[in-house]
Amino acid sequence: MFSFSHSAINADSLKQSLAKSEAGALTVFEGWVRNHNEGRSVISLTYEAMGPLAIKEGNKIIEEAKAQFKIYDAICEHRVGELKIGDVAVWVGVCSAHRGTAFDACRYIIDQVKLRLPIWKKETYVDGNSEWVNCQSCAQGGEPHKELVYADRSEKRANE
Repeated sequence: MFSFSHSAINADSLKQSLAKSEAGALTVFEGWVRNHNEGRSVISLTYEAMGPLAIKEGNKIIEEAKAQFKIYDAICEHRVGELKIGDVAVWVGVCSAHRGTAFDACRYIIDQVKLRLPIWKKETYVDGNSEWVNCQSCAQGGEPHKELVYADRSEKRANE
């Protein structure tokens, strides 16, 4: 099931709706609003979507994941409207018998959502400017972000 939310995503409720006694794994992806992108300080995001078309395609993606991977169920919920730093922008949950399958299906769903759905993101920056941005190339394995920040945050490198 794919859906949009105009208010905060209730991850606990979504997680509970995926609970199955036969499942041995639940993989969850949460996309959060961060305070920076491409070297600019971000203060908020606004998401807009072509609702009916996006829901139809989002449900198609979930059905594809169910057919391609041995999963019991999957949910994806995406926020629309204005979001603050730290808000959950997108939530994907997949339950299956085994973790590897759940991980693979979860990644497939979020990558396809980013690639195929008519959802637009506008960033508002500290300097007062705002700009529509696109991250489809990330889902396609294309050009990575200009700067990679490693898990320990002490090591950075610029992409060539």
